[in-house]
Amino acid sequence: MILQALSDYYRRKCDDPDPAQHLPAFGLEQKEIPFILEISTDGELLQLRDTRELQGKKKVARVFRVPQGVKKTSGVAANLLWDTLEYVLGVDTKGKPERVAEQHAAFRARIEALPEVVREDAGIQAVLRFLHRRDVAQLERQPAWNEALEGNAVMSFRLHGDLDLVCQRPAVVQAALSTAGADDAPQAMCLVTGERAPVERLHASIKGVWGAQTSGANIVSFNARAFESYGKTERQGENAPVSRAAAFAYTTALNHLLRKDSPQRMQVGDASTVFWAERQDPFETIFGDIFQDNPDGGTTAVRALLDAVHSGQWGESDENLRYHVLGLAPNAARISIRFYHCITLCELGQRIAQHFEDLSLARGPHDPQYPSLFRLLTAVALQNKADNIPPNLGGAIVDALLAGPDAPYPSLWLNAAVGRCRAEQNINYPRAAAIKACLNRQIRFRQSTEKEFLPMLDLSNTHPAYRLGRLFAVLEKIQEEASPGLNATIRDRYYGAASSTPVAVFTTLLRLKNAHLKKLMPGRVTVFEKLLGEVLGPVDDFPKHLPLPDQGRFALGYYHQRQDFFTRKSQDTDHGTPEGETA
Repeated sequence: MILQALSDYYRRKCDDPDPAQHLPAFGLEQKEIPFILEISTDGELLQLRDTRELQGKKKVARVFRVPQGVKKTSGVAANLLWDTLEYVLGVDTKGKPERVAEQHAAFRARIEALPEVVREDAGIQAVLRFLHRRDVAQLERQPAWNEALEGNAVMSFRLHGDLDLVCQRPAVVQAALSTAGADDAPQAMCLVTGERAPVERLHASIKGVWGAQTSGANIVSFNARAFESYGKTERQGENAPVSRAAAFAYTTALNHLLRKDSPQRMQVGDASTVFWAERQDPFETIFGDIFQDNPDGGTTAVRALLDAVHSGQWGESDENLRYHVLGLAPNAARISIRFYHCITLCELGQRIAQHFEDLSLARGPHDPQYPSLFRLLTAVALQNKADNIPPNLGGAIVDALLAGPDAPYPSLWLNAAVGRCRAEQNINYPRAAAIKACLNRQIRFRQSTEKEFLPMLDLSNTHPAYRLGRLFAVLEKIQEEASPGLNATIRDRYYGAASSTPVAVFTTLLRLKNAHLKKLMPGRVTVFEKLLGEVLGPVDDFPKHLPLPDQGRFALGYYHQRQDFFTRKSQDTDHGTPEGETA
């Protein structure tokens, strides 16, 4: 299913009218070429040109469409008219002169093996003359030589006066396309297309997956007998036959989606996530627009999607358009599929809308209405640092989000949010929103009779843990009004114990409350006594211990009650009502 969807996307992008988005035909590939050997028709080196440009703090090479590279292993295998410096020039950079000599010989042999009519091309003739001459002293005088030598950089040739590389000349491209599948590879029924065709033994590497090898990794590969079928020992790709054309299609499409600055790629924890639609559509990049850490852009994208969901008006988009989301994670030399979902655009919109509905919560004026996934993850990480985010958490959240409106969020998210609240005695907006979302999803998933939590204070919620959280907020408020300007409140000293073992703490806090009330005006004492009576009404006894979900309910009750205090104070100030007369 995944490979078929990627192959379909490749065929669509092959017909893209935008040259920058147009994918190469079977037998070609997009490749960064940092250095170009510009030569004359006589094979004389005119310049070693550096194609790299500074982007931020890093130099990025220009991308060219070149003949498809061979799968590099421990053996010697050369690409056609482009390769590393050792292959192209035969200059040793690693202290292995014998191997470099073999590599350079293989590079020349690959060119000389071209059909005679191709070898007569002026560009090929110039390259052969250059290789025959191979003046290393002249190369060493080039300003860019030391950088190219140090990194054993990839390079190719260009004839002076041409815009294209020699490997892009029509005769060479035609030769590459005509020989792409012309060999004695075994044939079998392709698992992607269902047609009988030559099987790709080694699939091209997938690059751009965070944490994987820089040289690339594979989705389909077999390197041990334990993974191979009977009778197909050491026959690699024949164990899962995919035709050469299909293998090229899905690897090219996936590398295109994972490329640098791709609008259809985002990092979710350790999962490199790509997304695409089965047809060109204005909403194709909406998934990344929504979950990126960009408050203004993310809010605009969310509102556009929610408006379409609520109104049923999708504009130029088709609500039945199928949308694909694929999460990839590193696994040694391979790539593991963390999650994959194929849903309609309408279903995607409804599930994202439900996600933000679950997160909706009373908030301060500076808190975002639609918090980004990155902000939600860092809020539950140690010291709020991205490096401390649990590696599997982001992918698990997205997987649950896309699985359906009732799919539970990972328990790790609730655990982390509650844990940070206890460790830091700080129940902030993103943590409370995460707790509310996790609890509401658990309630729906288990089809519990418990009422879902509201965005604001719920006076009808009688759950003991929620009520105890409200009680703790009221006791803290009494202390703050009795002793203004305190450096630390009961939250700093007692929150962890109160949220986990209430019976050990609340008896002490209720005794302290009496001393605090004596410092207040009679009107405020009456207000707080009424509020304490309302909060404690349904509570029969203080539990000895609260399990993790109930600790989340405690945190949510505390947050709701605190926000209600702030909201009431703001409203009273707006209407000119004395604070002491609120009830």
